[in-house]
Amino acid sequence: MEDQSYTGELLRTIISELRERLLGVSESRSEVKPAPEKWSPKEVIGHLIDSAANNHQRFVRTQFQDNMIFQGYDQDAWVAVQNYQGHTWKDLVNLWYYYNWHLSQVMDAVPDEIRYREFENHNLHEMAYIKIDKEKPAMLEYFMQDYIRHLEHHIQQIFANYEKKST
Repeated sequence: MEDQSYTGELLRTIISELRERLLGVSESRSEVKPAPEKWSPKEVIGHLIDSAANNHQRFVRTQFQDNMIFQGYDQDAWVAVQNYQGHTWKDLVNLWYYYNWHLSQVMDAVPDEIRYREFENHNLHEMAYIKIDKEKPAMLEYFMQDYIRHLEHHIQQIFANYEKKST
């Protein structure tokens, strides 16, 4: 088994490396949508804040229940109603950073017997970024790592679109 602080430590390393790079994106660039139906960097960071909020409660709830069945949420609606475009880029990046710092501490605090418990009853075939077959057991450790992969995916989108606009 892995050291139980690995996942939280990994998240802290990633967000610490990305924070300054994200803050280097200008306010005006943070508002640019790559296409009318796509999110701007502000909206992507907003989505990642929403993801942190939703997964925060999932990581905590798993410690008190005998399954990994979680409610989903309408990502586009959450982004729209919170008006992330109306916030400053710096404030959004800092909120994203500090929420994920807290989430890394939550990850660190999960006892190994819960972290590596195999949950037969789960909906990670619907919920996870990289889905798990419904017939296979799921572990909270996998779901926490999956959260990090999802975060990295969206951050890569921000920089891919930012670099295209910069050239």
